[in-house]
Amino acid sequence: MAKNCCDAADVGDAHNNPQWRRILWVALALNAIMFAVEIVAGIAADSRALQADALDFLGDSANYAISLGVAGMAIAWRARAALAKAATMLGFGIWVLGWALWGVFAGASPDAGTMGIVGFLALAVNLAVAAMLFRYRTGDANMRSVWICSRNDAIGNIAVLAAAIGVFGTGRAWPDLVVASIMAGLAVWGSAEVFKQARGELRST
Repeated sequence: MAKNCCDAADVGDAHNNPQWRRILWVALALNAIMFAVEIVAGIAADSRALQADALDFLGDSANYAISLGVAGMAIAWRARAALAKAATMLGFGIWVLGWALWGVFAGASPDAGTMGIVGFLALAVNLAVAAMLFRYRTGDANMRSVWICSRNDAIGNIAVLAAAIGVFGTGRAWPDLVVASIMAGLAVWGSAEVFKQARGELRST
């Protein structure tokens, strides 16, 4: 019987697999493009949620670049890279939370139409990336950090769409600010998961 392509051993060797590298390059390009699209749309629509999602795309681009840089290295180096990415995710979460709180006092009035269109596009991109990375979700901390980023992004995009509906229905900014806060929480939660696994891998080496 042919070896199952999702066997744990196959996933463990993925850092030396050209397919893993190609997926990361595609993910890096898509995230960089979406950062540019969302930051412009977020500023134009005065949406904290879109701006937060744009910065998330930027952070993910950096994470994919780091993963490509350490692919093929010893697990200790990959674990250290995962720790750096966990710190980035934590920093993003704290920044977004502060930005959302500022929106409460600034009285933001986002454009629901722009939020909905761009949020749907971002969701499609993140679902495609998450589907490509799904088989690698049980790898080491470095692989897991990549999967968690993509998973959180898709959840965040669904929340952005919900915020757009909320803003349209209420005519108020609070749904946008609530979603930005949820995205901050996802980033903090994801960073804790990656940090825990990476620390365990470092101790084992």
